[in-house]
Amino acid sequence: MNAIARRWFARNSMMAILGLALLGSGASGSPTGAQAAETGPPAKQIFGAAKLPAALPARAIGFYSKGCLAGGVAIPADGETWQAMRLSRNRRWGHPDLIALVERLSREAAAHDGWPGLLVGDIAQPRGGPMLSGHASHQVGLDADVWLTPMPDRRLNAREREELSATSMLDKGTLYVDPDIWTPAHARLLIRAASYAEVERIFVHPGIKKKLCDTWKGDRSSMGKIRPYYGHHYHFHIRIKCPPGASGCRSQNPPPAGPGCDASLAWWFTDEPWAPAEPETDDKPKPAKREIRLSDLPAACARVADAPGPASEAEATFRVDPVGNPVRNSGSESSTVKGFAPLPRVVPLPAWRPRD
Repeated sequence: MNAIARRWFARNSMMAILGLALLGSGASGSPTGAQAAETGPPAKQIFGAAKLPAALPARAIGFYSKGCLAGGVAIPADGETWQAMRLSRNRRWGHPDLIALVERLSREAAAHDGWPGLLVGDIAQPRGGPMLSGHASHQVGLDADVWLTPMPDRRLNAREREELSATSMLDKGTLYVDPDIWTPAHARLLIRAASYAEVERIFVHPGIKKKLCDTWKGDRSSMGKIRPYYGHHYHFHIRIKCPPGASGCRSQNPPPAGPGCDASLAWWFTDEPWAPAEPETDDKPKPAKREIRLSDLPAACARVADAPGPASEAEATFRVDPVGNPVRNSGSESSTVKGFAPLPRVVPLPAWRPRD
């Protein structure tokens, strides 16, 4: 347990956190469980301070923007067809199904789409949950950011991974893709990512979506998963569905039918999405924005925050089997890491993983 969470749980029992018991008495003035939870540290401090995953079976808990992650695994810093960026953030942890999909995309795009490899950005914190800065989503280990900059033909050093900037696909000062930067390989990469059955959505800038609508001549059956949204011109965002049979994990509703090259896309090229917010006319002081607390997350997240870390910090080497499952190499035997499977005694920490 991280130090902040340890101090919190030392003062407040799990029963109080979950609000199941320990109702305060009027005579003593003791707080109720709900009141105690309100006085704890913000959830982003608890989850942001965790350096290692919860030693629990792999499980995505809650919704993409309100939940946590048990039994997370980290994508290694380097593979033959990917490199992880911004390593200091410690945000390359995810559900095993997501890690397997990102690695699969990296291999297949390199083999078939002319894309040399992925530069992988933020996935999730070791235990998911709200982040100290940045994303509102990425909380359950089912979201991953992939740069729209292709991987170079050399291994980046630590400083480059922290300081190198991704390349915007837009013509400066416009909402449209720069034809001198965009390539057919970008389109093939995005269409492949959307084609996987596990993928729920791919978020891109509206200009990128329009470019695909205007130029893609192949199969458009999965194009509707590619959704226009603010930002996302330096990277695209992969979101996968809750793993099959998952309990307590909530996916989004399916996107509308069709490729999405209709009025819903045209709206992004009107003034309305980009208009500044209307100024406040009420001069009354506004209450301070309330921080999200552990009690605001699904109840199971209290257990994730309180769970012990790995039994060993030794690095584990993984490979991916032919159907895309991460497999732990342990001498003469291998065990497949799947959602809800028992967590291996040695948690997979970041390590270079060669392809079979």
